[in-house]
Amino acid sequence: MKNLKKTDPQIYELVKQEEKRQHDVLEMIPSENYASEAVVETLGTVLTNKYSEGFPKKRYYQGNSVIDSVEILAAERAKKLFGVPYVNVQALSGSPANSAIYFALLKNGDKLMGMELASGGHISHGHPIGLTGRLFKIAHYKLGKDSLLDYDEIERDG
Repeated sequence: MKNLKKTDPQIYELVKQEEKRQHDVLEMIPSENYASEAVVETLGTVLTNKYSEGFPKKRYYQGNSVIDSVEILAAERAKKLFGVPYVNVQALSGSPANSAIYFALLKNGDKLMGMELASGGHISHGHPIGLTGRLFKIAHYKLGKDSLLDYDEIERDG
């Protein structure tokens, strides 16, 4: 980050503050889970400059041979890790990732259990205004006053 420090010392200092905060705090919100240093380094490379809509070797833009190789490698590793014949490693956001899982495992009307918004859940976890709230029977769970899950309540409502 020496170029950032030289070019914009204020942003550099804010990045350092956030690094310290993430190091010192246990984050319990799944979408804010910490990326490993290797992932952070990779996200800071020229790979992020490339728009790669579509699938490997079937892209809508030219110049994706390296991106295709990265995606194919990631997919092969995920298939091996999970022991499955197919994977899609493209989801860049929690909502599309959640939707991919829901539609792979559930049918319309199935029960979906998700954390309520006030406890740190997300609209994609079955909120009535979201798609999942319209397609599935929703059971929400929440954190207790002690910030812990009430497993008896989860078992009862699930």
